[in-house]
Amino acid sequence: QVPLEESGGGLVQPGGSLTLSCAASGSLFVFSGMAWYRQVPGKQRELVAEFNFTPPQIKYTDPVRDRFTISRDEYSVSLQMNSVRPEDTGVYYCNAYSGSFVRDDYWGQGTQVTVSS
Repeated sequence: QVPLEESGGGLVQPGGSLTLSCAASGSLFVFSGMAWYRQVPGKQRELVAEFNFTPPQIKYTDPVRDRFTISRDEYSVSLQMNSVRPEDTGVYYCNAYSGSFVRDDYWGQGTQVTVSS
């Protein structure tokens, strides 16, 4: 199991910005891609943004499109959150996936994001 650690969560005002980061124990090049999910208590985890590495492809869920940006370097993946809204509140989880025939998923422990005045 590959450890993934999220950071950067916290309290932010509506309309503000926040940057989340996810660091792996080594190079992210070993993965097929990475993604950010979020979850509100009592509800299913929701895919927020996905960065497929080969071929490069980025997807966003409609509520965050044009506001959030996923990016990466060799060792981490970030989620830049702009113009945040109260409904963006939740625990954000970093996900890394690999494999072609059978997909393997790795998860971080999550970081809380609270959007409130």
